[in-house]
Amino acid sequence: MIIAANSPQTDEAAALRRVVLASASPSRQMILAAAGVEFSTSPADLDEHEIKRSLMSEQATPQEVALTLAAMKAVRISDNDREALVIGADQVLTADGRLFDKPVDRAAARATLRQLRGRDHALHAGLAVACDGVVIWRHLETATLTMRAFSDDFLEAYLDSAGDAILSSVGAYRLEGLGVQLFSDINGDYFTILGLPMVSLSTCLRDLGALMS
Repeated sequence: MIIAANSPQTDEAAALRRVVLASASPSRQMILAAAGVEFSTSPADLDEHEIKRSLMSEQATPQEVALTLAAMKAVRISDNDREALVIGADQVLTADGRLFDKPVDRAAARATLRQLRGRDHALHAGLAVACDGVVIWRHLETATLTMRAFSDDFLEAYLDSAGDAILSSVGAYRLEGLGVQLFSDINGDYFTILGLPMVSLSTCLRDLGALMS
């Protein structure tokens, strides 16, 4: 799928390098398109759960897990599309030393939110750009969030309102919606929390000739 951005149509724009996002995440696609990047999507097919398990067994840090998965996604697609700049992204949520996975259903989302309620957690957003099958840029940003001690009644009302959309989020929330009411404090970049640190990525893409200078 090719997503066209509202970019000026000039000779420089026509000569920009092609960009591929190795992700099916609607949030990442929305962020990239809104930032004026024209790109196509080609989600990388990886067994992320098994890769995380293997990395953690080797004592990898959560930050290393996020960066490794982002790089693997970018390289997987770049191996078959060597001329494009391929963006890989991954986000890891940790609380008290534990890594959380995306919830598979409402019950799992409820369990995640109950475990995070009243506590701090960290979101580590890893980025990688690959070209010709090789990673040429990596970046990591971390945000720290504090969930308030919300009531069970609020939790159930939130789950009713949010629906299945939160199943695509490792923390079972979307900050750009009702999920913001779950929090009492947030420290970090908004785009990092959404899973695509756009300020750093846009600088990289500009340097590599995918955005106008």
